[in-house]
Amino acid sequence: MTTLGGTSDAVAFVGDWSGPVVATSVHAGHELRPDIAAAMVLDETERFREEDPHTDRIAAVVPDRVVTTRSRFEADLNRPRREAVYRRPEDCWGLEVWRDGVLSDELFEGSLETYDAFYDALAPRLDALAERGPFVLLDVHSYNHRRDGADAPPAPSSDNPEVNVGTGSLDHDLFGPLVERFMGDLRDASLGCGPLDARENVAFEGRNLAWWVHDRYPRVGCVLALEFKKTFMDEWSGELDEARLRNAQEGLAAALPGLHEELGRLR
Repeated sequence: MTTLGGTSDAVAFVGDWSGPVVATSVHAGHELRPDIAAAMVLDETERFREEDPHTDRIAAVVPDRVVTTRSRFEADLNRPRREAVYRRPEDCWGLEVWRDGVLSDELFEGSLETYDAFYDALAPRLDALAERGPFVLLDVHSYNHRRDGADAPPAPSSDNPEVNVGTGSLDHDLFGPLVERFMGDLRDASLGCGPLDARENVAFEGRNLAWWVHDRYPRVGCVLALEFKKTFMDEWSGELDEARLRNAQEGLAAALPGLHEELGRLR
């Protein structure tokens, strides 16, 4: 693992970044810097529920990837900078996060430094990638589908696919065939763990990381924002289902050769 000076405790890079496909899992982290942890009153179990645990393991099927360890409750790397630090309950599912309901300006600024460190470290990596031609960034997330309670029925599958592929801001004229190939490979019963219920832009379309890449690398960068439904774990107890996590890993791994082929046609 290669780490960058000044950001080594918040972001690291795995692989040699020689290929055109890379991955992130920016909500997988659970760690907090000590001063933020001391100011936080949010129960750790509740915080874990709103993070994306184990998505770093799904993203790990991609040899070249970013590893981030900080919780989204310190700095949400997938929101615009002005919204990246949760200060009020309405910023984060109605949760009371801070002691006496207040986050000091000093702690707020410290969290923005975490946010800036991520993008400052990622930019030169992607700049080098973009110089070699079109690339894909797989932005791996997960989402809750049992928000009504541990014993309540899950949200309808009709609106909650196993994998939501967010493509809201990418250049469809250029990357449309690549997206179709990727979706087809995820659904292909002969690949990976079998067919995945993968649908495009049903519940999520991708957010700030995708916007940032598409603005910075027009007609070169292509972000596929992947939201895996938390069927690989119990979102209330936190218990992991290793077999279902392995299915997610195998499904994504099986779709990687197709991405490389489609990118080869664009280069």
